[in-house]
Amino acid sequence: MSRYDPNPFEEEEVNPFAVGAGKGKGSGQPSYGGGAFYTTNPGSVPSSNSRLSPLSPEPYDRGATIDIPIDSSKDVKTKEKELQARESELKRREQELKRREDAIARAGIVVEDKNWPPFLPIIHHDIANEIPIHLQRMQYVAFTTWLGMILCLVWNILAVTIAWIKGEGPTIWFLAIIYFISGAPGSYVLWYRPLYRAMRTDSALKFSWFFLFYALHIVFCIFAAVAPPIIFKGKSLTGILAAIDVLNDNGFVAIFYFIGFGLFCLESLLSIWVIQQVLMYFRGSGKAAEMKREAARGTMMAAL
Repeated sequence: MSRYDPNPFEEEEVNPFAVGAGKGKGSGQPSYGGGAFYTTNPGSVPSSNSRLSPLSPEPYDRGATIDIPIDSSKDVKTKEKELQARESELKRREQELKRREDAIARAGIVVEDKNWPPFLPIIHHDIANEIPIHLQRMQYVAFTTWLGMILCLVWNILAVTIAWIKGEGPTIWFLAIIYFISGAPGSYVLWYRPLYRAMRTDSALKFSWFFLFYALHIVFCIFAAVAPPIIFKGKSLTGILAAIDVLNDNGFVAIFYFIGFGLFCLESLLSIWVIQQVLMYFRGSGKAAEMKREAARGTMMAAL
């Protein structure tokens, strides 16, 4: 084969719209002469004339998020070390707080948060959670006597105020105010709080402090219920003798004095019951012998 011979495998390009194109090689239909329109068989169109249209570009979503790593491995390790340091610091603080709480508990010191009365907390009071269950009834009655003492002093101010308005003079009113100012907080500090702490910690020393001042409390209640005419004819207290004295002058004022007499009598009876119950518990639990031993030890140390 000569090098100038045409390639037998090469397909001839045919323009179907050209005039007289059917005369060439590969025409599938006869020619109709010059200028005639010639069409070829659609099935015989060479593949070299076909062109594939390019694919349309994919739309770009501007709202799509792309995760781009920011922290390197070194930053991650640094943060892990910081978290471990913080965790160890928190553990150290917890252990220190626990150690302090244990030391306070061993020393018998109790943190007292003010929680009573609920609308205006001024004292710490939680019998249900801090007092042993077999002593709670006794403690509740003692608490009632403390509230009863406040009620008696408030009613005493009311009755004496009415008596002052009716012409008895301002001196008895000032005395009634002094009784309340000294009696309400004094009764709490001197005998109710010592009893509360004695019940909670089972301390013999606090029991002895309670017995001393609670006995004085009972003496005052009995004195107020009688109201002997010692200080300003006894009209500064709503006792039975003062009520009888006021009855001769004004029956309306005497009603308030008789009610006050009844309150002081009830307070005296409840207080006597409380001191009896506490004394029975004190002797039965062996606290009396313990207090005697402590007193003897203190006396010996003082002598040495």
